Amino acid sequence: MGARCEGARSPIHVAGVDACAGGWIVTTTGARRSRTSVRVAARFAEIVEVVDAGLLDAVGVDMPIGLADAGPRACDLEARARLGPRRSSVFAAPPRPLLASTTTHEQALAASRAIDGKGISKQTFHLLPKIAEVDAVMTPARQRLIFECHPESCFRSLAGRPLLTTKRTALGQDERASLLRSHFPDVDELLRFRPRGARIDDVLDALANAWAARRWRRGTASIMGDGARDRRGLRMQIVA
Repeated sequence: MGARCEGARSPIHVAGVDACAGGWIVTTTGARRSRTSVRVAARFAEIVEVVDAGLLDAVGVDMPIGLADAGPRACDLEARARLGPRRSSVFAAPPRPLLASTTTHEQALAASRAIDGKGISKQTFHLLPKIAEVDAVMTPARQRLIFECHPESCFRSLAGRPLLTTKRTALGQDERASLLRSHFPDVDELLRFRPRGARIDDVLDALANAWAARRWRRGTASIMGDGARDRRGLRMQIVA
């Protein structure tokens, strides 16, 4: 996964993944404080191939996994309530029928309103291809190792409170890097030498997801959701 130095990998290897302009930003690290690598994968399937090969033990990704046919997911509602003033950072996961039936925002709006009387934001619409890309390769079996995360929920767990800063500002990025530094000692280096196609906030989000993947592997992660599964058997839950 693009590690900086060769050698035997750690007994436990985890990754945090976030969508970025170049595809998918992937931060890979060990189970505890250890060197972290960062790379951009063009396709989500590349990450799945590494998991299937047994080279990753847990992967947290900031993208909906498990989609309701209609109505809100319980995990999204719980994440919003938990974030309080930062609740707007949790966008509503689209209903599953939208993945295959829309090509323009106007079509998506109409289809979404026909399903449950609610529209769909432009932000969510533009994420539909990424959501579909993840959905195409996910299975209930793979979900044991690859699961949905929400970076702001992870930072809330790290800080013990919702963050009031936003990740697109220098102040917000500094606050998030400070929270991550004790878990990823090389965070400043990763941000300084981030790969082309990845912004600073992309790397910070991916690192937060990697932190949650460590917690998932240890069995200490916070899991939001009511245990419901979608029509494909995927759990609708958020890990932080």
